[in-house]
Amino acid sequence: MSLNLSHNNLMSLADHTFKKYASNAFVCNVGEDDLTYQEAQQKVIQLQAMFKDLGLKQGDKIAICSENMPQWGIVYLAITAMGAIAVPILPDFHTNEIHHIIKHSEVKAIFVSHKLSAKLNEDDFSSSLSYVFSLETFDLIEDKTPKHSEFFVKGVQTIAQMKDKAIKFAKQKKLLKMSEIDNTLTINPNDLAVIIYTSGTTGQSKGVMLSHYNLMSQLYQANTLTDIHEKDRFLSILPLAHTFECSVGFLVPFSNGGSIHYINRVPSPKIILAAMQTVKPTCMLSVPLVIEKIYKNKILVEFNKNKLTKYLYNNVGFVRKKLNKIAGQKLMESFGGEMKFFGIGGAKLSSYVEQFLLEANFPYAIGYGLTETAPIIAGAVPGNTRLGTTGIFVPDMEYRFIKQNEEDKEGELHVRGPNVMLGYYKEEERTKEVLDEDGWFNTGDLGYADEMGILTISGRTKNVIISSSGENIYPESIENVINRHPLVIDSMVYELDKKLVAKIYIDYDLFDEQHNLKTETDSDLHKEILVLLEDIKNESNGLLSSFSKLNSVVEQTEPFIKTPTKKIKRYMHM
Repeated sequence: MSLNLSHNNLMSLADHTFKKYASNAFVCNVGEDDLTYQEAQQKVIQLQAMFKDLGLKQGDKIAICSENMPQWGIVYLAITAMGAIAVPILPDFHTNEIHHIIKHSEVKAIFVSHKLSAKLNEDDFSSSLSYVFSLETFDLIEDKTPKHSEFFVKGVQTIAQMKDKAIKFAKQKKLLKMSEIDNTLTINPNDLAVIIYTSGTTGQSKGVMLSHYNLMSQLYQANTLTDIHEKDRFLSILPLAHTFECSVGFLVPFSNGGSIHYINRVPSPKIILAAMQTVKPTCMLSVPLVIEKIYKNKILVEFNKNKLTKYLYNNVGFVRKKLNKIAGQKLMESFGGEMKFFGIGGAKLSSYVEQFLLEANFPYAIGYGLTETAPIIAGAVPGNTRLGTTGIFVPDMEYRFIKQNEEDKEGELHVRGPNVMLGYYKEEERTKEVLDEDGWFNTGDLGYADEMGILTISGRTKNVIISSSGENIYPESIENVINRHPLVIDSMVYELDKKLVAKIYIDYDLFDEQHNLKTETDSDLHKEILVLLEDIKNESNGLLSSFSKLNSVVEQTEPFIKTPTKKIKRYMHM
């Protein structure tokens, strides 16, 4: 299979994009000056010249360990556009996981932010790691190679000289393209571009290998779903080290000349809303948890203040639709008023929140995919969404459903296409478990496609519970029902002694607001929580099929441990 791509590697894309959109704003922190495409290109070339001076070359692996900032994407392009291999590391990874990735991936250099630099230690240099760079300044801050160790001792002056030498080299040559630094450089489409280490719900971190062709195919596929142009402003709130944000939130606007704005603080809802008023973004990506919190804490709370309004909202369809439409207009204003594409992915969106977005005429888009598919497999765009579905398959994506029984509606989704990974790094057996010789990748998700080719995902194969009467029970669907309750932040459904049990983490702040803590003892509060949990169970069971009803509920006193896309790590809570 092959798509008719304008560019089949990141060097070709970067050379074209930097030239075409030279004067456009490219990246910045919210409220700060923009860096233009031309200015970013100069930094990319300077970095590449410095890499060459240090002996870093095509095929070498260079890691990026940092929170989001404008420099992240510049370094990513500098690495990949010279044929080296980028290894993004999620900032939320535990220190032990970072050490493992550095050694397992055999990176020769790493760019690390000041905030995360403490996560590195001397043991990291026992592997192939030789150079540590500051992501904020691009300075070389540690050099452990024999040829430079004696110079490193002399201090920062030598480091600065090395950087100046690289910049001087680039200016003297009047370099405009990476290919002019090394005119022998050729990047083949199937060359490895990135290794992305996942932090999945199973706890088994794997290095997903994506080629230049995987990324360029995904770029083409994503651009067919919606129209992004050079006037678009993206607000970035998801980690760039995650494929969803890197591919759709970075490479898509980059390829179209758009601008990307980063928040240089922890992106709390308050900070995000303030940033939206400043940037007035036209596009952004989110995981379901963000919009679900906004709906429950900002919108549903207002509807529930008045008993009559609450009753009408929950029981009279046309009233609910009218209220949702009014709330949707206010939501658009709070998001800056110019949003045209609010992409939601990484986990399944709750049906009740999606119903609100649909009836509110909010420009949301649903995406489905995995790191292994770079990531999008299917997507539904604003104005063409259907409740509970994930839209249509991207171009040139073959799919099939492997069913246990022919009469089953659902099956395990397998896909084949140009954006499917090369495999897991150094994990041949684990690769064979999910990717067969014919190129079919097993997503591990159960679902079906209707006659229009619109995909619906029911849940993970590994999570499915078989009832005593043989029905498939999807924990995710039950959790969606439980999470509708205003006092529920999260829940996790599992099977215990052949009965359905739910662990529920409530909103303790909201619970405290509704109780007089000064007059109630700890014992009284505990009893109130037990009553609340029982009410949540009964309310949820009233909305569930007979074979999906909960037998019991348990209080989860601490937040669930989650993946970067906010899916619960189930194996850690069983």
